Amino acid sequence: MIEEAALNNAAWCDALCRAHGLPGAFTPRAWTNPRRTPPYYPDAVTLSPEATDADILPFIDDTPGASVKDSFAALTLPGFELLFEATWLHAGPDARQGAARDIRWRVVRDAETLRAWEEAWGGQGGLFTAALLGDPSVKLLWAEEGTASGFVLNETPGGRTVGVSNVFGDDAWPHVRTQAAALFPGRDLVGYEIDPAPAAEHGFTPLGPLRVWLKN
Repeated sequence: MIEEAALNNAAWCDALCRAHGLPGAFTPRAWTNPRRTPPYYPDAVTLSPEATDADILPFIDDTPGASVKDSFAALTLPGFELLFEATWLHAGPDARQGAARDIRWRVVRDAETLRAWEEAWGGQGGLFTAALLGDPSVKLLWAEEGTASGFVLNETPGGRTVGVSNVFGDDAWPHVRTQAAALFPGRDLVGYEIDPAPAAEHGFTPLGPLRVWLKN
């Protein structure tokens, strides 16, 4: 399942990069981007525990600032330092996990709402572009009740799993599984968090570690 989680995360990174006109490339061992990716997003994601630096470094801009998501915590990259460690997460499609309170959610569908969503997430504007709104594999969710809560769902190519990312606000985690079940019924959920505890409280289980490396 870590391989599936890594593929889903790479698909989300690629979707965001494509929305900036920066598509990446997939191989069996890694997703890589030849141009520097937007802030907070890696230049490469490993897709196999067999991936090595030879599958990554020749295919990215490996100048200072480059980052690599080491999905299996298995790489040693010359010139890179550990930026952070995190935990892959998984939840089944059972959406009976009870929500803390009844909140209406909506999918972000216009540029004005997208700007407000990004501001609530904590961004400075421009990271989440309007081109994302036309991607059928991506749904940005926002609470309608005035609470600053939201998250992103993205479908893995082939539709096997749905990823959860960019979760913010006190009311997000209690509603992730129910909203995912409504929009993508029958799909397992995957994602990662530096602190997995909030997700674990709402039905997610840890799969294993990942690391992100940064070129200084």
